Amino acid sequence: MVVAHPVLSKDKREDREPEAATGIYKKKAYSAKEYMVVAANPYASWVGKQIINKGGNAIDAAIAVQSMLTLVEPQSSGIGGGSFILYWDNKSKTLHAYDGRETAPSRVNIDLFLKDNKPMPWKEAVVGGRSVGVPGTLKALDMVHKQFGVLPWNELFDETIDLSAKGFTVSERLAKLVNLELHPGLRKFRTSSVYFYPEGQGLKAGQVKKNSALARTLTTIAKEGADSFYKGNIADKIVKAVEFASINPGFLRTDDMAAYEAVKRRPVCGKYKKHQICGMPPPSSGGINTLQILKLLEPYNLAQYPANSVLASHLFTQASRLAYADRDMYVADTDFSHLPFSAMLSERYLQDRGSKIRLDKDMGRAQAGKPFPHMNFASTQEYDLPSTSHFSIIDKQGNAISITSSIEFAFGSGLMVEGFLLNNQLTDFSFNPYKSNRAVLNRVEPKKRPRSAMSPTMVFDEKGNLMLAVGSPGGSRIINYVAKSLIGVLDWNLDIQQAINLPNITNRNDYTALEKGTSAEQLQPELEKMGHKVQIRDLNSGLHGFQIKNGMIIGGADPRREGVAVGL
Repeated sequence: MVVAHPVLSKDKREDREPEAATGIYKKKAYSAKEYMVVAANPYASWVGKQIINKGGNAIDAAIAVQSMLTLVEPQSSGIGGGSFILYWDNKSKTLHAYDGRETAPSRVNIDLFLKDNKPMPWKEAVVGGRSVGVPGTLKALDMVHKQFGVLPWNELFDETIDLSAKGFTVSERLAKLVNLELHPGLRKFRTSSVYFYPEGQGLKAGQVKKNSALARTLTTIAKEGADSFYKGNIADKIVKAVEFASINPGFLRTDDMAAYEAVKRRPVCGKYKKHQICGMPPPSSGGINTLQILKLLEPYNLAQYPANSVLASHLFTQASRLAYADRDMYVADTDFSHLPFSAMLSERYLQDRGSKIRLDKDMGRAQAGKPFPHMNFASTQEYDLPSTSHFSIIDKQGNAISITSSIEFAFGSGLMVEGFLLNNQLTDFSFNPYKSNRAVLNRVEPKKRPRSAMSPTMVFDEKGNLMLAVGSPGGSRIINYVAKSLIGVLDWNLDIQQAINLPNITNRNDYTALEKGTSAEQLQPELEKMGHKVQIRDLNSGLHGFQIKNGMIIGGADPRREGVAVGL
């Protein structure tokens, strides 16, 4: 295993990454016949397998997986954050989308992150209560469980409750992230400091760590249901931690918690060659922008080029520039913007956008298109930095779930309440509500959901059968990571693990990033000749997915993280 410790910029938010790279773990595709669970930590994968073996389905397993991730991967996701969920009901052949994204408290205003009429430094805004949104993960899981769950809710938390009380073995990744001290406030809040730095020393790999507070919290949630998180003692403690935070006290109140609702939305779906690609609608940009990238590349038939060749990589970055330009201008919570996002996916619009791609030269910074010609908005470039987790599950009946969950930056707000960390998702809003006297769509507003790049994705064949599910953490780069994996499978005929293993290449309409320590580095000279500004850096995806091929389920887990695929 090779471990790299990147140097984090103190000045440029866009140069920060959600979590530091902690090494490469060589992995091979895992095949199974009946079901598959692929999650970001072995404990989580195995608890999902146990639930399915008990007779549970994909959503039952997902609830158990998410509760376990709250314990063993606290830096990335948990019940203090939010989620986007795609659920495939194989019996009715119907795809459902559930929005469990956090909402802004009702008492915030558009200058939430302004200080002396200027945007707060990001390293200040991320810490404490000001950045905390109403957590949505539990409500979304509860919503889909009530519609599709098989096992009783109260049986889905047993393993995590037991392990919280007895103690889990701290992973190498968690220990390294704690000791890198990425979060500027984790040591400053007593509860967080005591948990992650007992006796002043950071957690160590192999150490057995108990979390009795989380055991109590999950016991309450298991017995009394998801509403016990949003009303009563747990909600009161969340609000108190936010309102009276010693740094950046926030605006969250008990009525915000009690009023939170997950939202069932219509998935974003579109054709790529003979395949149907489906993802999340806004406030996720994942469904729209992943499809944009693929559709912009479709005329070039990437199958004719070797994987990650110079020309294929160049084309990928150009399509990405155009998609990210539109993302920065137009994607926001549509309950507030009311824009018909389908305009960004129309054939005529994408043909016009694609005409800007040149085979021999980088286009430079792309301008947003005009899918809404009578609208006048300002573009901003928020690099949302979700400390995020993704897991994909398919059960014995062929039902499947693809979930991306987040608490935003590594260790969220730094505030720990009753055994779990609270998110800092409000920093995914634009800090500047207006630019050049034009409104920014992704500005902060009461009860609004911040834009996200989280991109749980499912792919269907020409007969409408599920053939692939995938997603990733990685901040605003998630869209590129997911698109890369889809191209690997659909164009280059790789299996899901091989596609995930491909070196990462990204362009968020800024510079072309090539993954450090991989064969992608060799592309730098040729790309620079084409005008690319190239950076070599760690590109720490966490892709987890499965594909169905020739009657077998093939699972893939990202070698850049510690996840595993398990099944039968």
